[in-house]
Amino acid sequence: MNSINNAYVSDKYQYTMGKSYLECGKQDQIAVFNLFYRKAPENNNWAVVSGTEEVIQMVQALGSEPEEFYEKFLPGEAYKEFRKYLSTMKFTGDVYCMREGEIVFPNQPIVTVVAPMIQAQVLETPMLCILNHQMAVATKASRVCRSTDKPVSEFGSRRAHGPWAAVYGGKAAQIAGCASSSNILTGAFNNVPSTGTMAHSFVTSYGSTVEGEHQAFCDYIRTHKGENLILLIDTYDTLRCGVKNAIRSFKENGIDDNYPYGYGIRLDSGDLAYLSQEVRRILDEQGLKQCKIFATNGLDEYLITDLERQGARIDCYGVGDAIATSKAAPCFGNVYKLVQVDDEPVLKRSEDKIKLINPGFQITWRISAQDSVKGHKFDGYIHKVDVTCLRGDAMDMALQHGEAVTVRDEYDSYKYKTFEQGSYEARPLQHQVIAKGVRVCPQHTLAQKQQFYQDNLHHFSPAERRLINPHYYKVDISDALYDTKMSIIGKLVKEIEEFKL
Repeated sequence: MNSINNAYVSDKYQYTMGKSYLECGKQDQIAVFNLFYRKAPENNNWAVVSGTEEVIQMVQALGSEPEEFYEKFLPGEAYKEFRKYLSTMKFTGDVYCMREGEIVFPNQPIVTVVAPMIQAQVLETPMLCILNHQMAVATKASRVCRSTDKPVSEFGSRRAHGPWAAVYGGKAAQIAGCASSSNILTGAFNNVPSTGTMAHSFVTSYGSTVEGEHQAFCDYIRTHKGENLILLIDTYDTLRCGVKNAIRSFKENGIDDNYPYGYGIRLDSGDLAYLSQEVRRILDEQGLKQCKIFATNGLDEYLITDLERQGARIDCYGVGDAIATSKAAPCFGNVYKLVQVDDEPVLKRSEDKIKLINPGFQITWRISAQDSVKGHKFDGYIHKVDVTCLRGDAMDMALQHGEAVTVRDEYDSYKYKTFEQGSYEARPLQHQVIAKGVRVCPQHTLAQKQQFYQDNLHHFSPAERRLINPHYYKVDISDALYDTKMSIIGKLVKEIEEFKL
């Protein structure tokens, strides 16, 4: 995995366009590209950003291959000069990103690249590869974790779409709320512990007997004292031997409620609601009241919600492929679009209304204000509206200086909200991470990214955090961005109407 230069996990057409840019003298034009999505999966109200750290690393790896490398996919005399150009092409532009753990809404720039045309163009595919994967996993993990107030562990590596996906999917899941990941490289790369205890094979390795299960449990406890101890009790029969052998093994090895590292059992099959209730009753009767019950087996946010509705006595959930593959919506929809060439805003207009993009070099502000929302745990400022502006336009400048602003609905001019000076707080969502090819932002730990996400999440209202039919948070654009967009469309439509062969 580490032998792959992610800057070249690309499509050939990025480079065929690059050859044309070079030969037509467009290589020095300054392009502005925005990476954003149009619609969140599973009728989410929003998505969770993950992957921008790997994007920064990928951008800085551009141009680190020798000339012969390019001949493997750009062979022949016709590409000779272009290969020479690529072999010396380093990234010299600017990159602006949202932080990992940020909550992002449709059409907001997650990444903005400002760079010479070829440099900016060839980043499209690797950047989308990184962010589409990690944001799919992070957004799904957010949904699963919001379905319960119990800890959720991610352990979907065996179902992930390859080693790279397993490692970075574990990271994305933890940013968006998972308490841990089973993947050891995720833990090693992020300096956090990975989690895991035993599989059914450990139990059956002692022979398919009730006494073999007991011996397996005892040996596991003896070889892992001083660690969290979790015994898998459904290999043969959960209630008639599994939980009884676990109790017997714990007691024989001196493990009880005074054990400081934590202990428990895991359920991986059957009626989890019923079994957890029965196991809890048996454990309590035997004096093991601090013994935790972990549940796994094809769980997702809907099943977890239903288990809790049924009164399941589960203390922690393990979720695999639902998170690791974002099983219900495995393809996230980020796109990478040119929005400005030199100082001229441009846009893509399509037959599909949803594919119309916002032109120009943009910045998004999140406006928060004092509010008292029923059922809201946060006492103070809550997020009220996001507004995307052209950098340096009147709205952008007013928000920078805390002046009074009026935010209008892009599609209904009668819907608007005024925030008076001193009545709100505003923060930009995009921050410069690369300036003239050099990294200029700090690195955050996984714990910092998790905390940033949690703090952000709890500034949204409970209605906006619902899994089903969430209240849609207000997202608008500035008057200047709207006027620029409509002006370009108006001129384009007029030209199309007058166009003839």
